Amino acid sequence: MAAQPPWSPPARKAEEPVLKLYNSLTRTKTEFVPTNGRHVKWYNCGPTVYDASHMGHARNYVTQDVLRRIMTDYFGYDVHFVMNITDIDDKIILRARQTHLVENFRSESSSLSQKLLDDVAAAWSAYVESKVRKGLPEAERPGKGKEREAWPQLSARFQDKGWRQECLKRDEKFEMHFNATNASYTAILAAEESLKAGQTGQEAAHKLIDSSHDVLAVWLDKQYGSTVTDHSIFRSLAAYWEGQFFKDMRRLRVRDPDTLTRVTEYVPEIVSFVEGIVKNGYGYAVDGSVYFDTRTFDRADGHTYAKLEPWSKSNTELLEEGEGALSVTTGRRSPADFALWKASKPGEPSWPSPWGPGRPGWHIECSVMASAIFGDNMDIHSGGIDLAFPHHDNEMAQSEAYHNCPAWVNYFIHTGHLHIEGLKMSKSLKNFITIDEILQRYTARQLRLAFLTQLWNAKVDFSEAFMTTEVRGVEGAFNNFFTLVKALVSQAEAEGPKLDDRNRFQEPERELTDALHNAQTSFRAALCDSFNTPQALDVLRELVSRTNVYINSRGANLDVSVVERIARWVGNMLRMFGLGEGETDEIGWGQERDAGEGTVNREEVLMPYLRSLSSFRDGVRKLAIAGGDRALKDILALSDKLRDTDLVPLGVALDDQEDGKALVKLVPPAELIKAREEKRAQAEAKAAKKAAAVEAERQKRLQKLEKGRVPPQEMFKPPNVPEGTYGSWDENGLPLTDGEGKELSKNQTKKAQKDWTNQQKLHEEFLQWQRAEQWQRAEQR
Repeated sequence: MAAQPPWSPPARKAEEPVLKLYNSLTRTKTEFVPTNGRHVKWYNCGPTVYDASHMGHARNYVTQDVLRRIMTDYFGYDVHFVMNITDIDDKIILRARQTHLVENFRSESSSLSQKLLDDVAAAWSAYVESKVRKGLPEAERPGKGKEREAWPQLSARFQDKGWRQECLKRDEKFEMHFNATNASYTAILAAEESLKAGQTGQEAAHKLIDSSHDVLAVWLDKQYGSTVTDHSIFRSLAAYWEGQFFKDMRRLRVRDPDTLTRVTEYVPEIVSFVEGIVKNGYGYAVDGSVYFDTRTFDRADGHTYAKLEPWSKSNTELLEEGEGALSVTTGRRSPADFALWKASKPGEPSWPSPWGPGRPGWHIECSVMASAIFGDNMDIHSGGIDLAFPHHDNEMAQSEAYHNCPAWVNYFIHTGHLHIEGLKMSKSLKNFITIDEILQRYTARQLRLAFLTQLWNAKVDFSEAFMTTEVRGVEGAFNNFFTLVKALVSQAEAEGPKLDDRNRFQEPERELTDALHNAQTSFRAALCDSFNTPQALDVLRELVSRTNVYINSRGANLDVSVVERIARWVGNMLRMFGLGEGETDEIGWGQERDAGEGTVNREEVLMPYLRSLSSFRDGVRKLAIAGGDRALKDILALSDKLRDTDLVPLGVALDDQEDGKALVKLVPPAELIKAREEKRAQAEAKAAKKAAAVEAERQKRLQKLEKGRVPPQEMFKPPNVPEGTYGSWDENGLPLTDGEGKELSKNQTKKAQKDWTNQQKLHEEFLQWQRAEQWQRAEQR
């Protein structure tokens, strides 16, 4: 019986690159090894919801979304992506309480009174003392009760940029506090004038309160904050801003997490978790609060505190900031010890616990919620670099203390800082921009491109110049490429196969196909290199550029199938980054689409195009039937009208080609209209310039002709010369004597004869022009 010959596996020519991540735990790129096959446990720190989402959120969550898409849509990992919402913490408590108190104060103020003015003035003085004073030079800090007296001079000093910068060094929030104080000061002066003038209505009262919102919030909270006990006040604020956050994220095309957790939904689990830490010997109670014992943990075998930033363990500023504005830290064994559970003071929400009424510490929430879903280990934990210490270091310490495990997180990835116009984003530096504000200036695609063009873990420099040149340039290059390829594919489909027995896959097509394969290899290598998206984008851009060169050089020998294959792969990779939407079989990265825009009304889509086509046909038939010498010229004009007027609002561009066939492109109507209007404006400007030159020449000629209106025989006689200039003239009107009867000198006579001869020429030209004008008028009649 015949047998098959032996077979050997092919020799591998190149190894496929492996995915490496920059791991904050090692500060190096390390190979990514999931603990359970292709299943990846990924926890991402979510927002604290107390205010509008800003560009810092966009930087963090868009970047995390890009990394997540690469892991799932490109590398094919089965990712379980979990994100938390911090819906109770010091910032939320303060914001909710202060907002509630100011709103109540406003609703109870029905008129402008001296009492209201006194209250606002007291709040203003207290704000200067507690917020502004810190940033002022010591010699210029006003004494108690002298704040108002000192303010005009401080306001003048504030205009000095150098002085202001020195104040910002002492307190980075100085400018923000000063502006709030100044707005209130101006409102107080205006309210005093209104009170003197008897203008005491509710509108005047509310104007004063609204302009003094920030100073009143602090003052009212200090007096009445302890009276706010309704949990719904805190929960409603958090719920509102959580809703706004997810609206913003969806506008940025950030995918929802697979699992979303909220702190307030895990309080019983948090209490149990803290009990476990205390039981394991790493926590201790003080006056109803529970703290994590960092020293004991750090000394224990198999444990290390502050794995991410061990050099920050003694940074008291970071440690205190991590505890929150409402924390009481007395009784701690070490400054690095942090709250696992906080005893609630009056005016703060509370839950029952073995240590008394309290609320969760900030760091404990992520440990508990991530552990509830992933257990004692996860593959990836991500967040902004600002959270590395103390938040993420504290998370790991308390989790490893609870689980008695050496490593709770395998890979920690941190997105880099966001700088705007060279400055780290900050309210006090006036570069605090909300997502809503930025989306009024740029599209979600442009923002995502801005982040993709820079490394995910590096500092991002965001500037107007960068967005308008680099980002829009990249977007425009891809848009133009896809538009061209779609037009070529559409044209090829309309014409059908070229059955001319010619092989179109020649050397240029082989080289372009090799370029595609090399690009695919380089693209994978870039993403394996810790998600190097700038390099990956460069690979796509270079391939597009090379394909454009091929298209321009091949002419009628173009192989559309090679070009289409490249365009589809490039589009798929851009979509993988989250840069576009649409049907998967579309060429390109798709268009922005509203939710539910799935069905197509053929009549709505086709009728505008069919009407333009029918109108053009009607016009051609009419001209052809009428005939005449101008028929051909009129038909060409009608063709231009179809191209330049009728199809432009429909987003159709017709590019005339050398072979007489137009290349049909689908382009956003706004782009075509803008291009047409720019072209029209240029043509009108050119025509206007030409018309102005013609008119100037005409006026110049008219001025010359006007000089010839007087016959030479009359030019030396009144009224063309002053009365008494000359006494006698010859038969041609040339002067013989002056006004006193003296004979003219030879020079005078010679000059008069020369002027007479010039005038005779001008007069003849004038008469010719006059006869021509009369003939034209007669013709018109």
